[in-house]
Amino acid sequence: METHEWVRKALASGRRALTETESKTILGGYGVPVVTETIVSTADEAVATARQIGFPVVIKGIGENLLHKTESGVVHLNLNDAAAVSRAAGQILNTLPEIKILVQPQVVGQRELVAGIFRDPHFGPAVLFGLGGIFTEALSDVVLRLAPLTREDALDMIESVRSRRLLDAFRGEAAVDRESLVGTLMGLSAIATDIPEIAEIDINPFIAAADGTLAAVDALITLADPDNVSAVSPPVPPPAIHAFFHPRSVAFIGASSQMGKWGHTLLCNTISCGYQGEIYTVNPKGGVIAGKPAFKQVGDIPGPVDLAVVTVPAAGVMDLIPQLEAKGVRNMLLVTSGFGEIGSEGKRLERQLVDAARDAGILVLGPNTMGIGNPHIHFSCMATGGCSMAGTTAVVSQSGNMGAQLLAFAEKQGIGIRAFSGSGNEAMLTIEDYMEGFEVDPLTETVMLYIESVKNGRRFFESARRVSRKKPIVLLKGGQTDAGRRAAASHTGAMASDVRLFDAMCRQAGIVKVDQSMELLDLSAGFASLPLIRGNRIAIMTLGGGWGVITSDMCNRFNLEVPELPAALIARIDKILPTYWSRTNPVDLVGENDLDIPLSVLEALLEWDGCDGVINLGIFGRRFLVRRLADSVARADDSYTRKMLEETVRTSSDFEKRYIREIVRLMEKFQKPIFGVSILTEENDSTVYPVDGHDLKAIFFETPERAVKTAARMAEYRRYLSRGY
Repeated sequence: METHEWVRKALASGRRALTETESKTILGGYGVPVVTETIVSTADEAVATARQIGFPVVIKGIGENLLHKTESGVVHLNLNDAAAVSRAAGQILNTLPEIKILVQPQVVGQRELVAGIFRDPHFGPAVLFGLGGIFTEALSDVVLRLAPLTREDALDMIESVRSRRLLDAFRGEAAVDRESLVGTLMGLSAIATDIPEIAEIDINPFIAAADGTLAAVDALITLADPDNVSAVSPPVPPPAIHAFFHPRSVAFIGASSQMGKWGHTLLCNTISCGYQGEIYTVNPKGGVIAGKPAFKQVGDIPGPVDLAVVTVPAAGVMDLIPQLEAKGVRNMLLVTSGFGEIGSEGKRLERQLVDAARDAGILVLGPNTMGIGNPHIHFSCMATGGCSMAGTTAVVSQSGNMGAQLLAFAEKQGIGIRAFSGSGNEAMLTIEDYMEGFEVDPLTETVMLYIESVKNGRRFFESARRVSRKKPIVLLKGGQTDAGRRAAASHTGAMASDVRLFDAMCRQAGIVKVDQSMELLDLSAGFASLPLIRGNRIAIMTLGGGWGVITSDMCNRFNLEVPELPAALIARIDKILPTYWSRTNPVDLVGENDLDIPLSVLEALLEWDGCDGVINLGIFGRRFLVRRLADSVARADDSYTRKMLEETVRTSSDFEKRYIREIVRLMEKFQKPIFGVSILTEENDSTVYPVDGHDLKAIFFETPERAVKTAARMAEYRRYLSRGY
């Protein structure tokens, strides 16, 4: 009988778990090393079997309904002679006479691991690996990955546990057999994929012997009826998504002449950013709104409508569906709130709306959204004012307020936007649809996401894993604590999975997950402006020693290497800097005022094969210091004329313009990123500095921390791309 058929029959008979022997039989069939064992019925048989195996041995009670053997007192370890085996077997049979006895050798090893699988309601089957035995719960040093695993996934799991040093040669014991460990994880992955009736597998302890061999000495498989990952809306093809961002005509249904109302704000923002398509307004009272004639109903609009922007109250949205269908409108931006985010009644209304819209051939973006935008056609149908600069970063946010903040920050930092959407409740158009739309969009180079939950975790993972091989996905997740998850559920009307599993999914899918909103923008600036870093070796060039020390410490904390300078490079820099320079990495420019020195040192560092990128500190922004110095001198020393001081300030400013151009030239020449940190900034300063005629841009952050984190995250993404799949 095939394994899966055997499992189905056990489940059909009412069993919810397999015996230890049954569990190990399945595991062994999938390449998991299991300890040799024999089932007996009497104490005499247990003694005879123990003699054949050789002492010491372990004996356990085994039965179909006996799941927690240790707690039931039917596990006896390290039995060294026949008398001990006979006594232990007698105790087991006296306690539970209906069960049998399992005899196995005592496997000795100081290193206990844990491995297994479980099924998440959103993401499906996942594989677990980590530190086992009594430390599993105490230290929680486990890693997760979604099944099916690739070999690279399995290797990454092994290298990701904090206690991975225990897997190497340790205290006289040989290194753990890595191939056996990889085979175990791949076997568990295959079981999770092949046999959906297996709900959980728990191998604990999974012992590494002194010679590095592995053995599952205890295993439990629990069963459950297959549970499909939560059903959601069918996928939306990319052309339908693109249509939302390229409307030739827009109708504002619920348009208002009252300032502050959604129907007025969205209309005015769309007009003010220079959208060139047809704009229609719909209001039962008619009249003129923002210089546009207001039609009393949708059917009165004279021309075709590509996009309907709806702001009428929730109770009136259903009545619009037949009107939109009759008019031939296929896309609805539903700004209105009062649906799934308010609770059960709102969810019911949302389901009704989705069914009606689908029957009418209408695709709904929202509800409860703050709008969408495409700066490339000057389309900004959003609740917040301002017109984003056209660029290559696509932004989707499940929070309107967060999205508005991100766009405002992006504008200030000089980061161009490909497209923006506040996805709202995602009743029909989901985060996965956006990713797949941006995947094939030639103008999108980076995808930036703020999310609180996903509708279909498995599809999200598969989409992200595919998209991230082509363009980076930078993600910030809300709802990572219990309080945050409660707030997210009330905000989006959706559920979120375990945070650890979500983090593991991001790593496995190549998503660059960040912890703060500003990191989203910094990474977007880095990916959109710089060559992708090739490794994690960083050269640091600084105008002052203290900054170099701090930056070196931060590089170490974020897994960036600060390698020593080779003799040849030291000799080269000796010809540029005074004799008292540090001769080490970081390279301290010792406060030199010769403006050509930083460029000479920077080029020498980039040419060095031992570094993958350069962080430069304090070179940019000195014009502000020079300006302040000039003001002080003007007030204190009349031997300096105003013209002389203005020339000094102008020289500093001209150097910084040249420095920006040279940075771009050097990055193009060596294809290595340069991460700048300004010594001083002013309110109107940005992060990104473009150079006419060049795709690459110079970037300068306010703090070393931001530069280091950006370099580290980009290196992390490069490592992901370097894995084979």
